[in-house]
Amino acid sequence: MRNITEIYIDGAFVTPHGEEIAELFNPSTEEKIGTVRLGDREDAQAAIAAAKRAFPAFSRTSKVERIDMLQRLAAAVSARAEEMTAAMAEEYGAPQYFTGFSVPYAASAFLKMAEVLETYDFTRVIGRAEVTMQPLGVVAAITPWNSNYGFICAKLATALAAGCTVVIKPSEMSAIQTQLITECLHEAGLPKGVFNIVNGRGDVVGAEFSTHPDIAKVSFTGSTAVGKQILRSGAETLKRVTLELGGKGPNIILDDADLDSAIPTVLMMGLANSGQACIAGTRILAPESRMAEILPRLKAGAEAIKIGDPSDPEVKVGPMVSQKQYDRVQSYIRLGEEEGAELLAGGPGRPEGLERGWFVRPTIFANVHNGMRIAREEIFGPVLSVIPYRDEEDAIRIANDTSYGLQAYVHSSDPGRAKRVAEQMESGRVVINGAPHEPLAPFGGFKQSGIGREFGVFGLEAFLEPRAILA
Repeated sequence: MRNITEIYIDGAFVTPHGEEIAELFNPSTEEKIGTVRLGDREDAQAAIAAAKRAFPAFSRTSKVERIDMLQRLAAAVSARAEEMTAAMAEEYGAPQYFTGFSVPYAASAFLKMAEVLETYDFTRVIGRAEVTMQPLGVVAAITPWNSNYGFICAKLATALAAGCTVVIKPSEMSAIQTQLITECLHEAGLPKGVFNIVNGRGDVVGAEFSTHPDIAKVSFTGSTAVGKQILRSGAETLKRVTLELGGKGPNIILDDADLDSAIPTVLMMGLANSGQACIAGTRILAPESRMAEILPRLKAGAEAIKIGDPSDPEVKVGPMVSQKQYDRVQSYIRLGEEEGAELLAGGPGRPEGLERGWFVRPTIFANVHNGMRIAREEIFGPVLSVIPYRDEEDAIRIANDTSYGLQAYVHSSDPGRAKRVAEQMESGRVVINGAPHEPLAPFGGFKQSGIGREFGVFGLEAFLEPRAILA
């Protein structure tokens, strides 16, 4: 049993003023594994005050100093990779292929931003003006539970590279992971108040971060509904925002695709992180002319996926993070049946042989049309919809017929054709034939998938404001 009783403010672990206790669970067993004492508005204000005190000195640090800090942070995170991986498996239930990626990714976020800083010019001459990119001020980062380490480190790395100080509100459901990452960050020995981490509820700590006049910017990853609330809350003080929100990614199989390679990739892109991913390609767009080949392969692929305890290296889909999330996903599976979709694989209830744990059967619906709720709403679980299309033009139309636009996927044996289709996607990123992540490329969404971009130079400049001096 792990009881988290402290938050991190002004360079020290301190007892929060807030007294609310939240329980922590292992989603694979449903067993209680700990508690976390949550901060309140007073704690949020103390964190903001510490970051505000630290900002004047930190904003004047040099590139060399910040690069050194980022490298120290990366080393500190890497040093405890084994503990962090175990905590993520226990508290979140992530399979080994995902935890094996997540901790190195978190450490690399600092190194990638150090790489950006190496060549970034904060001052440039434009006409008769000297233009300097200035750090915005105190930044609030609000992060979700589905990749706790990665979101904390990526947002922190970018803010620090820009010369901003930071207050962070992670998901209270990830408190054990947060405690470990905070201990790592503390070991890097940054100046007091440069970063502060407060466990707390979104409607308490998150709300204070979103409205407080001393917060210059909010960087939020989470649901579109909460993102809209943050945007409204920050309007009074004209806060800058980066919002990385929901998705309903089209996963297009073009009619020339090699199905032997495309189908496993389609399923991987749809079910990655147990389906609890905003970038998941959950709408499989398949050509009518090849549906008879595609559906049996999807069914066989889904039924071959191993579900269960993340300690098993063969497991590809773990549990939902909570009872609430499990119930939400189950409700969408029932909705798909009510809407008249054909159940191709999976279905309601737990997988056979798993009597405990918030496990969901990887579920695929066929004969879905793009007007169904299962095709339009983000489910955030291992539930995919197969939508038929007539021709390439129809596929592009259906793909773009959504309120979201975060990440899309195209599968084809013709790279040139795939690129032409990708260029017509209304999406922040388009992945062709399962191409790997590029950490320096911008990431963010069109439409209701968000505002702004993260990663690389685009992410760095989202924490900066240009000042022009004319002489």
